[in-house]
Amino acid sequence: MATGTEPTSTEEPRTASGTGVRGRTRAAISAPHLRTDRWWLAPAATAAGLLAFIVYSTWRAFANADYYAAPYVSPFYSPCLADNCAPMRHGPNWELFGGWWGLSPALLILIFPLGFRLTCYYYRKAYYRGFWASPPACAVAEPHKKYSGETRFPLILQNIHRYFFYAAVLVACILTYDTVLAFRDEHYAWGHMGLGTLVFLLNIVLIWAYTISCHSCRHIVGGRLKHFSKHPVRYRLWGWVGKLNARHMALAWGSLVSVALADFYVYLVASGAFDDPRFF
Repeated sequence: MATGTEPTSTEEPRTASGTGVRGRTRAAISAPHLRTDRWWLAPAATAAGLLAFIVYSTWRAFANADYYAAPYVSPFYSPCLADNCAPMRHGPNWELFGGWWGLSPALLILIFPLGFRLTCYYYRKAYYRGFWASPPACAVAEPHKKYSGETRFPLILQNIHRYFFYAAVLVACILTYDTVLAFRDEHYAWGHMGLGTLVFLLNIVLIWAYTISCHSCRHIVGGRLKHFSKHPVRYRLWGWVGKLNARHMALAWGSLVSVALADFYVYLVASGAFDDPRFF
């Protein structure tokens, strides 16, 4: 009895050496897929969004200018670890690198938040599909004949995501400090709030929500527990992180947009293109 998996007379016979969708164990369908919707739209939009952020962040990282306008400092340049940083009163000036560092100080700090996002489980799925078509979409076969997963260099380095998480928490703490400093005016007097303060508040909320919703955070909070009843506090935290984790994709994109928006806002104010409106 026919099972629907045997090659028809018009198709090439399967061979034992066949791989991918042409292997003997796969359905005998000549078409690469049977989807009729615009399945390519989602990976194309993902690739376009990520490419836009890459272009913008690369420009801003190498610009080495217009990243501080009291009391705001761009999240791309905080903390400032080089001697050539713009002086920030009470700001995150940590001159760990002396005058020999002549490049943009943003290059010293961006490796940590970008490393965290680059190895993020969601972002891995996003750019694997968007840029490498591995796979392009659900029920659409990938064009690659071989698949080794993340067991070989360089993709095996994705396993250091849990360590980038610790660095991301530290960066989020520093950005929280920057947000507190945003409640000053241009003369460093406390008790003031401008439009930039709201931009920084939105950014830090999304940054923390994205960081805490990370799978590594969920594992740290409640992983390896055999009896939740014996650890009620960790179980409660695990449940909260789990709810955020269900929205990890939305938080990943929201925080990506917000951090670029915060940097762009500082750029506009620092370059003189825009005056920061003050509410009080």
